[in-house]
Parts: sequence; structure tokens; C-alpha cells
Amino acid sequence: MKLARVAQESLYAGLKRIKAGNTLLDIAGAVQDHVEANGYAVVEDYTGHGVGRNLHEEPSVFNFRTKELPNVTLRAGMTLAVEPILNGGTKACRTLKDRWTVVTEDGSLSAQWEHTVLVTEEGCEILTDRELV
Repeated sequence: MKLARVAQESLYAGLKRIKAGNTLLDIAGAVQDHVEANGYAVVEDYTGHGVGRNLHEEPSVFNFRTKELPNVTLRAGMTLAVEPILNGGTKACRTLKDRWTVVTEDGSLSAQWEHTVLVTEEGCEILTDRELV
């Protein structure tokens, strides 16, 4: 399905921008550009994040350009979860009464791909890479 393929491609577009000296906005812009060039919408309600002693830490790793994002410069040794989510329709989502399940506001399909990576001087090392069985 094209939506899932574009979600995966947008993840890798963002990962290509990761290396020491680049910024979080470099990742966000690469993801957003790829998603929108393919006619989809980036979900803005959820972001990636730093990974350290706790699973969800600062900094937030946005998948779209925003002034809310401090333009953090990447340093070798940082560990980040990059996880673009895109919708086939609008970017709007809502949480169901169970306070856990999230659906698209317009009933369109959604797709997400995610990797946790280690920032290096030359790029990144994917820590969650695995062979599909």
C-alpha cells in the first residue's frame, strides 16, 4: 500500500539528515517534505523523542517544521526515536473514549514507521534494525 511505503520512506528521509552538527529541524523538514510531496498529511499530535534512562525523554523529535521546536543541534552519542505518522486524509486525529485508541478524524487510513537511532559524527546507527521474517 502506498501510504505505508511513503511512511517508511519518510522515516528514512529523516534518518538521512541525522549526523552530528545537523539539527532536529533538518529531520523534521525531510520527513514533512517527503510526506507532503506524496499527497499525505503529517500527524502533528505525536512526535518522536529522546531515549535515555527513560524511554520518552527530551528532545521532542517533530516530523514537521514548527517554531515550537528548539532547533537542537545533534551531537554524537545522542539516542533518538524517529517515528513519523502520516494520514491519508487530514492531519487531525482524536482519542476514543477508552483514552488510548487514536483514530483519524476523517476516517482515513494512517501509517507509522519508527526506528531508534544513535547519532554519530557521520550519520546514525539504527539500533532497532532487524530482518523481517
